[in-house]
Amino acid sequence: MSTRARAPLRLGLAGGGTDVSPYCDVYGGNVMNVTIDRYAYALIDERDDGRVEFHAVDVELREELDVTTTISTDGPLRLLKGVYARVVKDYLGGKQPALSIQTFSDAPPGSGLGSSSTMVVALVQAFVEHFSLPLGEYEVAHLAYNIERSDLGLAGGKQDQYAATFGGFNFMEFYESDRVIVNPLRIKDWVWAELEASMVLYFTGVSRASADIIDQQSRNIGDRNQASIDATHRLKQEAIQMKECILKGDLRRLATTLQAGWEAKKITATSISNTLIEEVEKVAFANGAYAAKVSGAGGGGFMIFLCSPNQRIRLIRALLQQGGSILDFHFTQQGATSWQVS
Repeated sequence: MSTRARAPLRLGLAGGGTDVSPYCDVYGGNVMNVTIDRYAYALIDERDDGRVEFHAVDVELREELDVTTTISTDGPLRLLKGVYARVVKDYLGGKQPALSIQTFSDAPPGSGLGSSSTMVVALVQAFVEHFSLPLGEYEVAHLAYNIERSDLGLAGGKQDQYAATFGGFNFMEFYESDRVIVNPLRIKDWVWAELEASMVLYFTGVSRASADIIDQQSRNIGDRNQASIDATHRLKQEAIQMKECILKGDLRRLATTLQAGWEAKKITATSISNTLIEEVEKVAFANGAYAAKVSGAGGGGFMIFLCSPNQRIRLIRALLQQGGSILDFHFTQQGATSWQVS
């Protein structure tokens, strides 16, 4: 029996950073995001040779071990190993099954599209399907979050796991004790279409380690850096405004909110923006863009631009001259899904 799963990548529209502890534990966080039709995939195949294989196909990393050995969750394959180890511990009575576990993604790590967390969700969803585990959407997202943050010690927030699990346009609320509320939004068809036609997704060509940026943000909050705290408060309010703009179809105010959120985001940590990002921004604004932000923690990865649809081609041509690439995409309503094949 073979099991397949996929989970969608997400665009962070507003409030990113307010889902990170200690801010969300103290003040509560709000995030507005949407998933796109680019995915992380996980494949599970049964084996009969007493061995387990971990294989990240897109980055050409592979390791094969005997199921009787203790499997370390360190190293470059730690996401695959971490999910396997947690499922074995919590749901399989400590017995390590002989499996081939493979993953690949439509976006590179450090892209700002939540690719690492989305991969963990896809892996968890594949195990849920393969072993008929009694986990719903909130449980899948929470387990994926715990594996990353507790088991593997990776810094980050909570929005990526919930976006990948639920899919669609979501306004999310984050509170102390890991309490999360996901509010799916019902978007008018014309707003959905106009926003797709107005949005350009540009990859800078630079991947970055989001954990370093998130660590700095968390330290600033923990150290009571007032400028950083005030900026994060603004991010939270802009997530609420973004939700209202999308529901009402007020795309001009949406663009203003997106830009204001990006300006506030840059205050929360010094490494969020850099010379490359600022140069690309300058070119974009000179060629039809009226709002810009970096998706995710910052420092590189994908940049989101809003423009009038009749300026879209002009903007794309100008951005391509900067050496990066354009990602064509559509929004998607479906979250993590899984299936089996003979």
